[in-house]
Amino acid sequence: MALPKKTSNAALDALGNPLRRDIVALLADGPKAVGVIAKAFPVSRPAISKHLRILQQASIISMQPVGNRNYYQLERNGFDSAQDWMGQFWGDALNRFTMVAENTYRRDDDV
Repeated sequence: MALPKKTSNAALDALGNPLRRDIVALLADGPKAVGVIAKAFPVSRPAISKHLRILQQASIISMQPVGNRNYYQLERNGFDSAQDWMGQFWGDALNRFTMVAENTYRRDDDV
């Protein structure tokens, strides 16, 4: 199996944090101003900004300034690299499982 791309590492690392996954879930309903996001969680605004920056660097979310507010939204293709890696991983694992199962079945027939 090929090693995962760095982009999928960034996405998987970013999604490895429960608070960041909760932010992604909140943004699934549509773009939100940073203040709205901050009010939804029991952490400081600087902590929210750090989590948003990590999600943005992983291309999971993007920021759009509107007037004096910054709105964050999910990136349409933000999960592609992580999804590709997971698909490759599970595809390889299922192929190996199938080979083992078929070999085990054939051995049982020989007995």
